[in-house]
Amino acid sequence: MEKAIYGFQFDGTPVECHEFGHGHINYTLRIKTDTGAEYILQRINKYVFKDPAQLMSNVGSVTAYLRERVTDPRAALHFLPAKDGKFYHVDEMGQYWRMYDFVGGFCLDAPESDEDFYQSALAFGRFQEMLSDFPAHTLYETIPEFHNTIHRYGVFRHTLAADPWGRAAGVQRDIDFILAREEEGGTLQRMRESGELPLRVTHNDTKLNNVLLDKKTRKSLCVLDLDTVMPGLSLYDFGDSIRFGAATAAEDEPDVGKMGLDLHLFEIYTKGYMEACPSLTSREIELMPMGAKILTLELAMRFLTDYIDGDRYFKAAYPGHNLIRARAQMKLVADMESKWDQMHRIVAQVASQVR
Repeated sequence: MEKAIYGFQFDGTPVECHEFGHGHINYTLRIKTDTGAEYILQRINKYVFKDPAQLMSNVGSVTAYLRERVTDPRAALHFLPAKDGKFYHVDEMGQYWRMYDFVGGFCLDAPESDEDFYQSALAFGRFQEMLSDFPAHTLYETIPEFHNTIHRYGVFRHTLAADPWGRAAGVQRDIDFILAREEEGGTLQRMRESGELPLRVTHNDTKLNNVLLDKKTRKSLCVLDLDTVMPGLSLYDFGDSIRFGAATAAEDEPDVGKMGLDLHLFEIYTKGYMEACPSLTSREIELMPMGAKILTLELAMRFLTDYIDGDRYFKAAYPGHNLIRARAQMKLVADMESKWDQMHRIVAQVASQVR
């Protein structure tokens, strides 16, 4: 039995302890007690998350807020307090642990139907809606400047100037693509700074596998993996969902001819997100296509930056992997631009139906 469990306030006596899940960052255990209660115990990866106390401050306050606003206890994660009342326990080795109620259900790495993608939109839309009155400014920025695309462009230019591996000359067309969109790329950040778009609680990892689905109904229950919860814009989460979920090819597809935006999936997600989040402002809705484009452009730039910098941030499975990733995202940006009017028509049509 992992000793860290005894740092928390839970029901009963632990009788079973097994490794659980397929996560690559945190060490996860599933615990069962003699009362039948089941819990998840996790050791937070301090290499990835430099300040676990700030991370858990965000997670703890957000989940406590959510639990006051749901009728089904499965609709929000419940973190157990440690013996000292905090949402984490530090063991004798200085490792940070957290514990929460185990919720039965299942996750998907990719949608098996349109309904699965729609359910993920409902889940993240509800998450946004339930937290619409939460004071987002009180949360820590656990990853500073995460979606500050203006800042990202500064890092990109600095890396180009240094060119530590001499790779820039071979990717000039890719560099030109990114730099040609620099002014537009800063749109969301300027609107955030001016207050034109409301500051919200954002999840920042809106993939389908972070949505828990009910085993019987296949309906979405709640959003998982709150490690990247921070203050931000609703368009960050919406845009990243589209970038990942409505693309016609994998994030690192070498054949860029296969990459594009699936307008049908774009419409499905837009409908679910709007239905579940009626507090979205008219300006947020109007800028949904821009959110999808800028989040895709930002990731393309980050991949290209890392390639020029020697693949230091994103793990590369083979030489040129980050360049392949960058080009796939750039192709998705270009396809969004070719479908720009259609994207706006879909958003307007969905808004007229659900609002």
